[in-house]
Amino acid sequence: MSVLGTDGANGSRPGRLDRRYEPIQDRDRYKWIALSNTTLGVLMATIDSSIMLIALPDIFRGIHINPLLPGNSFYLLWMILSFLVVSGVLVVSLGRLGDMYGRVRMYNLGFAIYTAFSLLLTITWMSGRGAAWYLVVMRVFQGVGSAFLVANSAAILTDAFPENQRGMALGINQVSAISGSFIGLILGGVLAPINWRLIFLVSVPIGLFGTVWAYLKLKEVPRHPEAHIDWPGNITFALGLIGLMVGITYGIQPHGTHVMGWTSPLVIGCLSGGVVLLIAFAIIETKVPDPMFRLPLFRIRAFTAGSFSSLLAAIGRGGLMFMLIIWLQGIWLPLHGYDFAQTPLWAGIYMLPLTGGFLLAGPISGMLSDRYGSRPFATGGMIAAAVSFGLLELLPVNFPYVVFALLLLMNGLSMGAFASPNRAGVMNSLPAQHRGVGAGMNATFMNSAQVLSIGIFFTLMIVGLSGTLSTNLLHGLVAQGVPRADALRVAHLPPVSTLFAAFLGYSPMEHLLGPSVLHHLSAAKVHLLTSRSYFPKLISSAFSNGLHTAFDFSVVACLVAAVTSWMRGGKYVYREPETRPAAGRAETAEPAVVEVS
Repeated sequence: MSVLGTDGANGSRPGRLDRRYEPIQDRDRYKWIALSNTTLGVLMATIDSSIMLIALPDIFRGIHINPLLPGNSFYLLWMILSFLVVSGVLVVSLGRLGDMYGRVRMYNLGFAIYTAFSLLLTITWMSGRGAAWYLVVMRVFQGVGSAFLVANSAAILTDAFPENQRGMALGINQVSAISGSFIGLILGGVLAPINWRLIFLVSVPIGLFGTVWAYLKLKEVPRHPEAHIDWPGNITFALGLIGLMVGITYGIQPHGTHVMGWTSPLVIGCLSGGVVLLIAFAIIETKVPDPMFRLPLFRIRAFTAGSFSSLLAAIGRGGLMFMLIIWLQGIWLPLHGYDFAQTPLWAGIYMLPLTGGFLLAGPISGMLSDRYGSRPFATGGMIAAAVSFGLLELLPVNFPYVVFALLLLMNGLSMGAFASPNRAGVMNSLPAQHRGVGAGMNATFMNSAQVLSIGIFFTLMIVGLSGTLSTNLLHGLVAQGVPRADALRVAHLPPVSTLFAAFLGYSPMEHLLGPSVLHHLSAAKVHLLTSRSYFPKLISSAFSNGLHTAFDFSVVACLVAAVTSWMRGGKYVYREPETRPAAGRAETAEPAVVEVS
């Protein structure tokens, strides 16, 4: 067969070539072009999903806004989460559009959109809240470009590679996606102190190169042109998922006298409305002729088990990155002599073993899964990840770094061992004409889980802090001469304020007390209160309680993911129907699968 992925999805007999698609003359060379380009696109998209985490202090200083003021918390959260929310909402729809109008076409469009809005993010001319609004909106559209890339890259690779190499190819692609979120932490820390605009500008030349390269080299496969866009399904799904994600985002913010907002009318309304709309979406998908969310795909055991284990793994992993960064920035690095302003960059550097583990285990486990199937590696990876989380819980708050680095490496190896085989197992189970929507469904589980995980982990951490943090702050501040009224005010601030202060690289006590209080204290007291060691020692016991609760949750999520992964069964590869002559005409046989125990 001279055409990659010719499967009859365009309504013609299998193997018949639509003239709109060029034959791929050198399939072996083409698959490496596809892998290189899609890996570049996904890596770029995921780097930008996290590059702002470390760069936020420099961004807010650059646009002259204090993100820790109560009225500015909206900008703080949505500069981080808008990209993730939009990507999570759109990937299924854009994967479906790829199945209908061409995966390469949609992928190329994503590269162009992403590059254009990366450039627009660098030319902010305003300051204050106007600039913050501008950045949030531009991040939303940058997230749209990212969703185009993520939704179609796995389907392009599955079309390009034979089944005995898909695990390796998808493994490299998947590991680049996961490691990109950690590489972004370091890039943000390096570039933002020079100029905060560089964190967006760095994507522009890469995006221009990738856009042109993809347009010239990637080849389209036959598609299903008679399908229609499922507007009711798209609208209800998007609104429902947005409702859930907005509710989770505002649930971790204070409301009235409560340290969190889970009881606020806005959060309850968003969560309830989101659930109702998603139920309506599921009903709609059973009624329309061309649904965007192919519910019958869940009849494929390998697809269902792989997708839900992806969801659970992402929940266990996603929010933990925030916890580890806060652990390093708020406690460990200051205790080891690092200035608070330097902690964002060094937190990214000290988490490199985690990235190294991903990069090492992903391709290797992907290649092995091509031969032995996904189940042993994906399941074993989740079990090992649960063990690594349990061992991290045993560390003291002021840990020896060598042990911490080894456990991060173990966690990265475990997650890499899971991610690549699991993604290959999911994509191998899909019919060719549904690879785009199937990849989008799987990516939706992962991206939505990132936001859900952040909400869960911050909630668990705040609950853990609430028990003893206020008491520790009150007694510690009064002992250093802070007036009791001011100490009570600080002690009753929502714990999220303390977490965000440490997370953003500010001096926490300077932020919490303010210059009006510090001005009336002696120089010696001010020096002690704002020293690198005072705040970490003050919150260590309270932070440890919250951290243990978060790690317990990760252990449970990973173990449940391991059970779900094991339920996928043996190696499963979808086979396209074969055409054979019968009674003088072409007949299509039933779809065949290969299952290996």
